[in-house]
Amino acid sequence: MSQSLDRGLSVLDALAEGADTLDALAGELGVHKSTVLRLLRTLETHHFVRREGPRHYRLGSALFDLANRALENSDVRRSASPALAALNAQTGHTVHLATYEDGEVVYVDKYEGRHSVRMYSRIGKRAPVHCTAVGKVLVSALDPDRRAEVANAIDYPALTENTITDAPAYLAELERVAKQGYAVDNAEHEDFIHCIAAPVRGPGGAVLAAVSLSVPKVLLDYEGLLALLPQLTAAAENASIHSGWTGR
Repeated sequence: MSQSLDRGLSVLDALAEGADTLDALAGELGVHKSTVLRLLRTLETHHFVRREGPRHYRLGSALFDLANRALENSDVRRSASPALAALNAQTGHTVHLATYEDGEVVYVDKYEGRHSVRMYSRIGKRAPVHCTAVGKVLVSALDPDRRAEVANAIDYPALTENTITDAPAYLAELERVAKQGYAVDNAEHEDFIHCIAAPVRGPGGAVLAAVSLSVPKVLLDYEGLLALLPQLTAAAENASIHSGWTGR
């Protein structure tokens, strides 16, 4: 990757956290202000960055347009959308659609629940695979060698007292998920939320994505969460059929 491109992408990544000044960006990138200013002017010309007042910069409209077009061109997001919307309307709980990318979960769609408790997730956000139900579903779908490779590359940060913290335990969990056809996040990622997930399949049965229901524990206990499995698996099957899965 060219140095200028690398620095330009680093500027965009830094601005994703909010408005920033030229001095702050230069300090974060470890380069002279004149270098950052040249990058900002180029990005501003193409509307990837916009100036806010005399000193601050924010992400620009072109970046949002690019992200939206990329999401709209995601076949599984488009094909699964009716099933996800129906599941959200039926249960009133938050529904996610996620894919696997470079050892992480990427949320590609989200239908917000009707309850007042909000979770940190958003479309485009990445999350760990070892403590999310969608992550377990997606990694369990990999062939055994690749599954082991992914499991052994994880650092296993303990985000809650229920988080899996080593590769043998994670691999055993993935084996259970592969056999039962769904995964559970029992307050492993966020201690006040639990979640269930199931695979969305495409032609030939390949797992394209994972769909999940996320529920605050104050609204529903663990047994109540598991009682939603029929609705979840029905929605996942419906999304799979619309994504090209024939059941064989």
